[in-house]
Amino acid sequence: MSGFGLELGDDVIEVRDWVRAFARDVIRPAGAEWDEREETPWPIIQEAAKIGLYSLDFFSTQWFEESGLALPVAFEEIFWGDAGIGLSIVGTGLAAAALAANGTPEQMGEWLPQMFGTPDDVKLGAFCASEPDAGSDVGAIRTRAVYDRGDWVLDGVKTWATNGGIAEVHVVVASVDPELGTRGQATFVVPPGTPGLSMGQKFRKHGIRASHTAEVVLDGVRVPGSCLLGGKEKLDARLARVRAGERAGEQAAMRTFETTRPSVAAMAVGIARAAFEYARDYAREREQFGRRIGENQAIAFLLAEMATRVDTARLLTWRAAWMARNGKRFEQAEGSMSKLVAGETAVWVTEQAIQILGGAGYTREHPVERFHRDAKIYTIFEGTSEIQRLIIGRAVTGLPVK
Repeated sequence: MSGFGLELGDDVIEVRDWVRAFARDVIRPAGAEWDEREETPWPIIQEAAKIGLYSLDFFSTQWFEESGLALPVAFEEIFWGDAGIGLSIVGTGLAAAALAANGTPEQMGEWLPQMFGTPDDVKLGAFCASEPDAGSDVGAIRTRAVYDRGDWVLDGVKTWATNGGIAEVHVVVASVDPELGTRGQATFVVPPGTPGLSMGQKFRKHGIRASHTAEVVLDGVRVPGSCLLGGKEKLDARLARVRAGERAGEQAAMRTFETTRPSVAAMAVGIARAAFEYARDYAREREQFGRRIGENQAIAFLLAEMATRVDTARLLTWRAAWMARNGKRFEQAEGSMSKLVAGETAVWVTEQAIQILGGAGYTREHPVERFHRDAKIYTIFEGTSEIQRLIIGRAVTGLPVK
């Protein structure tokens, strides 16, 4: 782990403070409204685009920052502001990561700018992997991609897609050879306006309500051969290796999730920190039986545990982000560790924040109720806690844990 440090560079600190100010002044005041509306907060996304926060340049600059900490630091601040609005701002990043992980430089140059649009004409991207019968089990993906006279034809239904159906560009994982399971899958770009792609059910959710989540229906969607990420020659060579019994490398969807886990963990850290700070401040001011409740050991000890868990989650997240940026292999599933601990920390800390506020915390008069609803998804999406434990268990034992 030589080279890993906890001191943030001046550039990272400057961006952190800039993002924190936007989260404080623009995102946080709008959180409750857009949670109640359960609509995509286009005006907030546009404000983020106008200052350069929602832009390809911002995401790529932070992604390539040498320490690897810039993106998780920025994401923590955004989600400290509000998770629903935060996910509406950064949700395109998952599609962008899938494109970057699987595409050629030419494909990235063509499609990445179209995912973001411009400050005056904001666009979104959507990554479509999960299906009604294939959530954590990506090997059960049924969406098919069939090669036909130079084009690819996609048929199937995707679900739980952030920005699904309202995105300009959809990135879709499909099976080209079902007999090979996950090793027979590939990733495709579906350009804007392509016939056959439509939005199915829009989900009404427990939390992150300002973030759009929906089904994506693919009915005879025909895309040019150039929309196969990585190209057909690379795909054919990989499939040939698999059929010959050789190693084929990482599966497309899993490659995307592995690269984004530290960033997802940082989102959860932001929610947990917001809940801790609100509960701490409440405990400093709220009086019961003639003294502030923070003077009671029961409350002070609980706040101490909350603070410790938030810092623990952040440190695991920073380690994983640094390793990913510096080409260090996750020998002990460090990416999954960060996602597991941060997600479960967010759920626990937000619940304790409600407890500290008592009955008031259970109402929508205080944001901790919303923080708790928003936190729960971090033990579910992009790999449930159970899947993270499975990955970690396999890594630490070296055994095929089932």
